[in-house]
Amino acid sequence: MKSNITDQLQHIQQCIQAAQKQSLYTHDVTLLAVSKAHPAAAIKELYQANQRDFGENYVKEFTEKATQLADLDITWHYIGALQSNKTQAIAQHASWIHSIDRFKIAQRLSQQRPEHLPDLNICVQINFDHEPQKAGIAPEAAAELMTRLQTLPRLKLRGIMCIPKPEKNKESSLEKFGKIQQAFVQLCQQFPELDTLSMGMSHDLEEAIIQGSTMVRVGRALFGERPAKSHSSPL
Repeated sequence: MKSNITDQLQHIQQCIQAAQKQSLYTHDVTLLAVSKAHPAAAIKELYQANQRDFGENYVKEFTEKATQLADLDITWHYIGALQSNKTQAIAQHASWIHSIDRFKIAQRLSQQRPEHLPDLNICVQINFDHEPQKAGIAPEAAAELMTRLQTLPRLKLRGIMCIPKPEKNKESSLEKFGKIQQAFVQLCQQFPELDTLSMGMSHDLEEAIIQGSTMVRVGRALFGERPAKSHSSPL
């Protein structure tokens, strides 16, 4: 008997397919299941339903889950802010990191990426709304950072990630994502290797896909509300 989480996965997949039909863009869309604060058992259940890409926001939690589920062929994405003293765990266990906004962090990941592993896929996080409380590089500085990132071994520049401010309605959301798509196209002209536009979450994934997102990050709509943090194991 299917559980609610499996039903939710099917629902999200249907939403993605419906949005793709409305979009002028024909590329595939990857569903990234954001599993922060949810147990490894929930990840395993989605894995058994053929979900392969999972995203985590906290280094300690990510490392614990990656170790616990090492027997599964999971593609791990790190999508949270990353301090320079915690890069080694990401370099050793992740396949992707979406939150690069400083050269120093990328440099450490490059140095710490084991040579026997494939290159670490990286996305530059851009703060399109210039929100001081959010991570991400300013849009006008992204190209310069990408140029420097190209010099680093064991890293593969794939695209950009963004977390724009929620809009008041669908029309405004479509407009915002459309502007981000235009910025992405301009970057692609300078960096033709870019193929990933990571934008859209539970509340706006359909608008993001319509406007060209290639990867949506979905947590709440898949797993439900996050459980309360444990005092004995802070995230």
